[in-house]
Amino acid sequence: MYIQDQLNHAHVTDENLAFYRAIGVDYLTINPPPFAAGITGELSSRPEMADYLIQVRDQAASHGLKLMNIALTGPDEITLARPERDAKIAQWIDVLHAMSDADVPTLGYNFKPIGNFRTPSATGRGGAKYSTFDYDLWQKTKGEWPDKQIDAESMWANMQYFLDRIVPVAQECGVRLALHPDDPPIPEAMGGAMRIVSSLDQYERIFKMAPSPANAMLFCQGCVTEMGVDVYDAIRRIGSQGKIVYVHFRNVKGSEHYFEEVFVDEGDVDMIKAMQTYKEIGFQGPFMMDHTPSIPGDTDGRAGHALATGYMRAAIQSVYGAS
Repeated sequence: MYIQDQLNHAHVTDENLAFYRAIGVDYLTINPPPFAAGITGELSSRPEMADYLIQVRDQAASHGLKLMNIALTGPDEITLARPERDAKIAQWIDVLHAMSDADVPTLGYNFKPIGNFRTPSATGRGGAKYSTFDYDLWQKTKGEWPDKQIDAESMWANMQYFLDRIVPVAQECGVRLALHPDDPPIPEAMGGAMRIVSSLDQYERIFKMAPSPANAMLFCQGCVTEMGVDVYDAIRRIGSQGKIVYVHFRNVKGSEHYFEEVFVDEGDVDMIKAMQTYKEIGFQGPFMMDHTPSIPGDTDGRAGHALATGYMRAAIQSVYGAS
């Protein structure tokens, strides 16, 4: 049973890798440098991408870590069907082949023209700051993105176009695509762009659009809880289809219209029961913390990573066994 953690490419250092291994991390996921053709300082070809991933893979392995995943953002060219869409999809295809060359088996991504929405942070235990969303407050202060206005029908069409071209290549390359939920997972237009990855029904529609083991989910337990569903039933529903690639094992207080992202041990979800449910459906990991409250004085986030990783290891050993 495995624990995964994430680093931005600029933070892939021997010091950080040693720290991750010391606290009990097994797998590494990275936000790679930009993959874009013809732009100075970015990776512009399959060989360059593969060489970079192999370098990181070998550096991680020297610390006892396996490079398991890369994380990419669904670019506007694709989500909004801009003229450069086919060129950007071609770059993603190069990335998938490079991942195959480097034996990196999973890719986490999202599909939304506008990012996450938050309101001012709540304060929790010890003065920690909790990432917070208050829908009523957001309604009073929300902005609009005039260049990113798009309706549901167009978003679904753009998703189909993307999946038709990417999923067969991912399957060929032995890469599983792990789609992250919208955050917050509210299936309405936010900032002018419709959100179509905000419910389990929408996920199952996406799975049917391109049936393949490669077309699957990053099961962000926090976001799924925020959908207002029974999270244990949700684990069973998605897990029974074999669609959970990896888990963001985090806790929240509240639901879709007001939530706080709290420490792993203090939210509304019974995390041991959740771990038992993953075992029940045969999920073998990996689990990862995703992100953690901001602890006063913990400027680089290491205390938060250590706390969450230690909790996950204890939960895994309690439920799955020490081996």
